[in-house]
Amino acid sequence: MRGIPGLKRLRLKIWRRCTLVLLLLWAACWVLVSALLFLLHRSVFSERCTDEKSRRILARLCLDYSSGALTGDLCEDLCVAHKLVYKHCLYYDRGKKVIQADWRGQPIILKSKKEIFSSYQHLSMLEEVETQDIPETELLLMVALEVKNVLGLELSNNTMGPLWTRKKGPRWKAQVASMWSLLQQEEYIYFSLLQDFSKHVLRIIGSCGHFYAVEYLTAGHAWHKTLFPLENVVGPSLAGRKSKVRAIIDIALSFLDMVQHFDNDFSHRFHLCDIKPENFAIRHDLTVVAIDVDMAFFEPKMRDILEQNCTGDEDCNFFDCFSKCNLKIRKCGAQRANNNLQVICDKIFRRWFSPNLRGPLVSLPLQLQLQKAVQECAEPGHVDAAGHQRTLKSLSELYHLLQVTQLELQRAE
Repeated sequence: MRGIPGLKRLRLKIWRRCTLVLLLLWAACWVLVSALLFLLHRSVFSERCTDEKSRRILARLCLDYSSGALTGDLCEDLCVAHKLVYKHCLYYDRGKKVIQADWRGQPIILKSKKEIFSSYQHLSMLEEVETQDIPETELLLMVALEVKNVLGLELSNNTMGPLWTRKKGPRWKAQVASMWSLLQQEEYIYFSLLQDFSKHVLRIIGSCGHFYAVEYLTAGHAWHKTLFPLENVVGPSLAGRKSKVRAIIDIALSFLDMVQHFDNDFSHRFHLCDIKPENFAIRHDLTVVAIDVDMAFFEPKMRDILEQNCTGDEDCNFFDCFSKCNLKIRKCGAQRANNNLQVICDKIFRRWFSPNLRGPLVSLPLQLQLQKAVQECAEPGHVDAAGHQRTLKSLSELYHLLQVTQLELQRAE
């Protein structure tokens, strides 16, 4: 019996030592994993959106301008007259740079897919011949081929105006090189081609080398209660609940206008594959504007993206755009199974017209009708004709209910 207490003490010592060893092993593993994560993702820490790095990038841009490598209608204001002034960095990821600046007292956004001019593919023709000797028709053909390569669209010479408006002069070679760097950025091409035809895309103000400037608008945020900062568009004096509800209805109608416009007003349907509040903004007239179209595609390019090998429908999802897998041939369908309206109803309208946002400003029966219409609209559709008819019905019904809501709000005033 005397040996039992000694045995207990021995077990206790062993247990304490085992616990200590386990704690030490856990600590060692945690340090090792942290070190590995840091080494694997150290680029994240080196690619932060800092003022210092942004100023260095713009200084390098101006150095290239002074050496004659690049040019643009904003270079003089940025690099010489200093009428285009850096404010702060908004976004930086894998080279893509988005900068807020002030141009002659007006806030603007500077964008580029890559930070350094030399990172863009060089046009070998500039070295082979004197640039002044390149015929204008040959340059337009090069532009058309690049647009076809990037967007999958074939454009005629008379639609090239927004992409090639440069004139021959002392900086002709730098003009062509700068144009070529801009043409390698899908977003720039979209904004340039569409700005004369659509009020739902950002307006391009100008460019300097590979950086282009667009109008400044405040993007939405998923964490914002109304998704978009309505105080910026209705004004602080009109920021009451009634004004916000009225603004939301007007913005929802503008979203529907944009859907119809992108579906029908171009030679090919324009697909938005990354629909979230952060990729849209609202102008003061309550027009919805697509401010980030990196994941937007016209129909020919959309079909190429979707038509991939598959073993199930989940392999046919490309962000917010998806098709169905044909298991017989193990290939995704080229036609998109959902559409812009369905995703907007799901990701935007559901937040606005959910039960927890009900209030006394609009009659309960109308609120319930609108909520039901949004829920039906948000359900994934089908590729066939019946699915298309359902989309048209949803669009028409939402237009009608939102316009009736507008009238109710006006009568209540």
